[in-house]
Amino acid sequence: MILHEITPVPDSALPLDAFKAHLRLGTGFGHDRLQEPVLLAFLRASLAAIEGRIGKVLLTRDFEWRLADWPDPLLLPVAPVSQVTLVALLDRTGAETVVPAAAYALAPDAHAPRLLALSGSLPRPVSGGGLRLRFTAGLAADWDTLPADLAQAVFLLAAHYYEYRDDTSLHAGCMPFGVASLLDRHRPLRLGRIRGGAA
Repeated sequence: MILHEITPVPDSALPLDAFKAHLRLGTGFGHDRLQEPVLLAFLRASLAAIEGRIGKVLLTRDFEWRLADWPDPLLLPVAPVSQVTLVALLDRTGAETVVPAAAYALAPDAHAPRLLALSGSLPRPVSGGGLRLRFTAGLAADWDTLPADLAQAVFLLAAHYYEYRDDTSLHAGCMPFGVASLLDRHRPLRLGRIRGGAA
């Protein structure tokens, strides 16, 4: 299973000036732009870490998902998904057969969007073949429409990366408490049974 980002977030969509203000970086010294590539890298790293932690795409973009067969249940790998633009079967040679859009529907969900067969079941790929799906996912079309708590979490984590950029002891998914607390309500709920009752 491979998830590929087709339309990465462009530098122009990242809140570079606002992040500089958040860091209280000095201006007017003639070399204000020297750190911009570093700051953009930390913003991207923060976005990626937060998306991985909550299983959601923050800024809307297009993805391609390749897999050997349909999972059960057929949950899409990220959320929220706004549209599925392609479902195709691949044979052993990589040749494609597009599944008609009338054969399936997207069941939107904040945490676990699904693809549903509208009649019977979705066609399965031949042995040695696979599937290719394209879809659009994201919570916000741009930075200004991103929920405020998630925008703040991105800034806090990017600032943490910036502050501790030379500290090699930070590893294994380090997530500062303030960031983790902002993300809690966006993480999928895990429901299950425990001994003596339901959880």
